[in-house]
Amino acid sequence: MERLTQPEEDALRVLWPLPAGGFVKDVLDQLPEPRPPYTTLASTLRNLERKGYVRAEKLGNSYRFVPVVTADDYQRRSLGTLVKQHFQNSYKELVSFFAQDNKISAAELQEIIKLIESKKED
Repeated sequence: MERLTQPEEDALRVLWPLPAGGFVKDVLDQLPEPRPPYTTLASTLRNLERKGYVRAEKLGNSYRFVPVVTADDYQRRSLGTLVKQHFQNSYKELVSFFAQDNKISAAELQEIIKLIESKKED
């Protein structure tokens, strides 16, 4: 799927928790200040539809936008792309980067190891 711009990602983050999706105004009301103009946000949501992240349902004179990509799927794809492009497609390289930069502690690494080992038992 196509990469998202920051405004597209912001709009999608607002839509994910809305069970039935949302209208432009619903999204606009939940975005932090400074908010984009209504027409700019409407274009952003249409771009998300074109890129396959949401579908638009016509209701009267308005459109309700419903995510078709879950937050978990988006996170997996985004992280996978990051690892592929910047860490030679190696999650070990990603973790090593954070360890060398003191962004992850030994205790946190132990928690990750325990999580991996518990997954092996499943």
